[in-house]
Amino acid sequence: MPKKVDHQERRTLIADALMRVAADQGLEAVSLRHVAAEAGVSAGMVQHYFRTKDEMMAFAMAVVRERGQIRVTDALTRLGENPAPRLLLRTMIAALLPLDDRTRDDGRVALAFLAYTAVRPASATGLRADTMQLTSFIASVLPTGDAAEAAGLLALMEGLGLYLLGGQYTAEQALGALDAQLDLLFGSSTAA
Repeated sequence: MPKKVDHQERRTLIADALMRVAADQGLEAVSLRHVAAEAGVSAGMVQHYFRTKDEMMAFAMAVVRERGQIRVTDALTRLGENPAPRLLLRTMIAALLPLDDRTRDDGRVALAFLAYTAVRPASATGLRADTMQLTSFIASVLPTGDAAEAAGLLALMEGLGLYLLGGQYTAEQALGALDAQLDLLFGSSTAA
């Protein structure tokens, strides 16, 4: 009787290897061969699940996006019902920033994916839609509802992420900069 293959388990094994290679060596190091070696499987098996590098890149970014959504959902759930808008935004953005080892790996993959899409704009289709949706949500929470202010806050988040990944800022410095910007948008406040 033929062995039953758990395709989701194999895809997860390969995806985890892909994320490790991308986090440790950057997306430019991601190849079918490197991912296969990291997963301990054949290149043919990797190619069965991902036909091209672009498919692997899109999958890596989807994993990062999903992990970020889970972190945000968990953090916001801990706030309870109807949190103050400033606290909601601070909590959401802090959950997306690479503030610790676990989130830094995701941040490195996301940064590498952004660089990858800079030379392959067609790969960024889903990313554009996500950015528009996030900007719209942030605007809906801001006192002014201003989309430009929301875009600025999102740009601040991305910049803080870069500084955290590069080691220019500590977690405390990044959160301090975030609080300062939120104070400008919501009025000075000592509440996080």
